[in-house]
Amino acid sequence: MSRIGRMPIAIPSGVTVEVAENNHVTVKGPKGTLERTLPAEMEIKVEGSEVLVTRPNDLKKMKSLHGLTRTLINNMVLGVNEGFEKVLEVNGVGYRVQKSGKKLTLHLGYSHPVEMTDPEGLESTVDGNKIIIKGIDKEKVGQYAAEIRDKRRPEPYKGKGIKYADEVIRRKVGKTGKK
Repeated sequence: MSRIGRMPIAIPSGVTVEVAENNHVTVKGPKGTLERTLPAEMEIKVEGSEVLVTRPNDLKKMKSLHGLTRTLINNMVLGVNEGFEKVLEVNGVGYRVQKSGKKLTLHLGYSHPVEMTDPEGLESTVDGNKIIIKGIDKEKVGQYAAEIRDKRRPEPYKGKGIKYADEVIRRKVGKTGKK
C-alpha cells in the first residue's frame, strides 16, 4: 500500500473541498480557488474534515497514481490556505533585477535586458538580489521560478547566475598557471 496515498488529508478551517463527477476536485480557501481533474480510477471521498484517496486494485499503474493523486490534492489544500513561495538569488557583478508593475526586468550580462511578465495568479517581488515568487498553485510557482533561472543558470567556476536560495552550486577549480 502506498504510504503517502494511505494518509488522510486534513482540511483546515476555512477551506472547502468538493469532488464532482470524473474526479473534478475544487478546493476553495482564503487565498483563492483551485480546480483540477484527477485520474478517474482513484476514489476520492470527503469525510468530515478529511479527504481520503483509495485505489481500486494493486496494478502498478494504480499504485503510482495513488500517491500522486493524494499529493496533488494536498498541494491544492496547502496552496489555498497558505500559498507557496520560491526564492531565487541573483549572483554576479553587474547582474541586477528590477520590478515595475507586472514586469520583471533582468540585467544578466547580455547585450539587452531580459523582460518577463508575471503569469496569471502569480506575484513576484524583488528584495535586493533576491526574487520571491508567490502563488497558490505549486506547479505554476515552480515553473515560473525555473523559467527565470533558465535565463542565466549558475556556472560552477564563479557561481554567477540565478540560483534557488536553497540550491548548492558545486564549485570547480579553475585553470592553474604553467611553471
